[in-house]
Parts: sequence; structure tokens; C-alpha cells
Amino acid sequence: MKEIVLVKYGEMVLKGLNKKSFEDMLTKNIKRRLKRLGHFQMTSAQSTTYITPLDDDIDLDEVVERVGKVFGIAALCRACVCEKDFADITEKAIDYCGGVLGSAKTFKVAAKRSDKAFPMKSPEICAELGGVLLEKFPNLTVDVKEPEVTVTVEIRDTNAYVHAENIKGAGGLPVGSSGKALLLLSGGIDSPVAGWMMAKRGVHIAAIHYVSPPYTSDRAQLKVEQLCEKLTDWCGGIAFYCVPFTEIQEAIKDNCPEEFFTIIMRRLMMEIAQRIAEKDNCLALITGESVGQVASQTMAAIGCTDAVCRIPVLRPLVGMDKTEIIEISRKIDTFETSTLPYEDCCTVFTPRHPKVRPRLEDIEKAQNSFDFEPLIQKAVEGTEMKTFNYSK
Repeated sequence: MKEIVLVKYGEMVLKGLNKKSFEDMLTKNIKRRLKRLGHFQMTSAQSTTYITPLDDDIDLDEVVERVGKVFGIAALCRACVCEKDFADITEKAIDYCGGVLGSAKTFKVAAKRSDKAFPMKSPEICAELGGVLLEKFPNLTVDVKEPEVTVTVEIRDTNAYVHAENIKGAGGLPVGSSGKALLLLSGGIDSPVAGWMMAKRGVHIAAIHYVSPPYTSDRAQLKVEQLCEKLTDWCGGIAFYCVPFTEIQEAIKDNCPEEFFTIIMRRLMMEIAQRIAEKDNCLALITGESVGQVASQTMAAIGCTDAVCRIPVLRPLVGMDKTEIIEISRKIDTFETSTLPYEDCCTVFTPRHPKVRPRLEDIEKAQNSFDFEPLIQKAVEGTEMKTFNYSK
């Protein structure tokens, strides 16, 4: 019995004349995820991508797991390939769906007849196949509103397909379809979630991290690199930039009022990130800020930070609370790594009483009291880059 994976598009279907470019990008992303599993044929028609395994030993459960993390997909399923003949559809539906039907109490049949030349209309297919399945599986009753199992028959151009389970996809848009942005990846819970959320909107993610030895340890950097590796499951390849930040933080401590330490630090981080972003063709920055979560994330503080930004700053978590963010971090498997007890540079020289309603003119005066430009340039030149790729 031949089996394939059907991939159903999400909002890509609304893209009109641009739809083909989104389809091509989605297909490329799927191929990258499945490259190590074997050989596949992929075709697209009627807002569906057909993934046909060409090797006998391919694990379709693994295929479904990997494809389920590809953004741009609304739903996917394993399906049995049938001839466009009702007798063949009936025979294979009994065999292919027998396992789930044998242990269920309620079911219904759904039919989608894209090929209008097929002699039976959708209601006829549902009625006839439903009657056969009721006779074959006496444990079943029909429930058209909330069935335990829905047996779906799809009549398409070349074949018919039968399946009994639709799996929710990752949603969103194919990674790369919305340009590239640079994620400020701190190592905490929030920033990996922010990167994941923007990747879901089709943004190709690069990441930047700031280290301050000896105040931060090698284990803190390793923790962030592990987060990058986890994000590749969803986001694909990630260019990772590691910026030496010790001298800048020491200069802030020695020359600026303590209550402004954090905001000035973030402004200088943004300046460095913008210069790295320009070199890597990133169109925006991404942060994990949420309004009011900490002193540097009040509206006034965010305004002072944004004043140095020449490119957009995307804050996908801005209106979320911590429990919502943690829920997503568990879903994408970054929570345990994010909560490892290795501090990043944001905790270095934390002021005892940070200013929660800073005025821009006061921040600029404090920052301009020292010439940070040589240190900024030195940090940019000393930045190290490595690439993390989807490796499974």
C-alpha cells in the first residue's frame, strides 16, 4: 500500500500572484529538513504539497515530525494513495483506517472532490463509504458534529487519497519569505521565543549575543549557542554573532550615573547590533522585550532605547505576560536551556535603583559624557561569527 504525506497550506493561499514564490520557498525548506532521511519527490497542486518517499526504508513518522515544524503549513497528514475508483477507495479505506476505526466509537466520512469528472459527488462518497464502514466495524456510530475519527477522501487530479488524521502544522509563512532580521539573544526565556515568533512570520533569523568575561562564563555563551541549535529545528540555519562587551560595560560603570546603567547599555547594544545587521543584510532587529516586565522595558525606557535605532525594532512579545511566554518556550523546547543558572552580561553591574521613567535628554547627556565610539568600533571588529544549521 503506497503512502505519502500531504501538506496543506495556511495563509499562503491568500498571496495571489505571489503565491508561487511562497510555494517554492516552502518546498525548499521542506527539502532541507528531509535531506538526511532519504529521497523524496515533491509536487504542488491545489494549495497542497505531495511528499512521496522514493526509498522503501523511510520512516514516515519522522517525516511528519520534521515537516510539522516547518513554518507555512496549516496541516499535514499521512495518506494512502488510491486509484480514482470507488471500489479501490473502499478497500484501502478499510485496510488503512482499520486500526483507528476498530478502537473508536464514533466517526464520520468527509469527501473533497477537486476532480469534478469523478462520477460520484461528495455527499454520495460520504454516504456510500460510511455505510460500508458501519457494516465492517459494528462498534461505530455516526457523529457528524464531534466524531472521534474523521475518514477523509480526497479526489484530486491524478489519484484519490484516504486518511484518518489531520495534524496541525506550525502555521505562519515560510522562513525567508519576509526578509532577514537580527535577534538580540540574551540566553533568557524571552528572546528565543521572540525569534521563534518572527520566524513564524517568515523572517530569516540571525542572532547576536554579548559576552563580558570575566564577569560572564564560557558556560553562559555555550548556553546561548545551545538555544541557537534548538531554534534551528524551526528557523533553519542561524548566523550567530558573539560580541566582546566587557570594556564597554566597564566604561559605563566608570563614567555614567548608576541609575542609567541598563538603558545606556541597551542603547550601545542596539548601536552595535545595527552595524552587524547592516553587514549581514538584516532589515530589522528583534528583541524579547515585554512592556513593564523589568525596569528597562517601561514605555519611557523603550523610547530612550529606540532613539538610537535607525532600522525597525520588532518586539513580538510586547503585549504578552510571562506565563504566555513560558508556555511557548516549553512548546519549542527552549525553556530548560534558558533557565540554566549561567548569567549573561545583562546582569553585570545591575543598578540597585534603576530609573523606570527616564528622560531622553538625561540619558543622552549621561551617554555623551564619555566617547564610546572607539569601544563600539573595537567591539564590532572583535565580533566572532559561527553558523548553526539544522543538523538532524
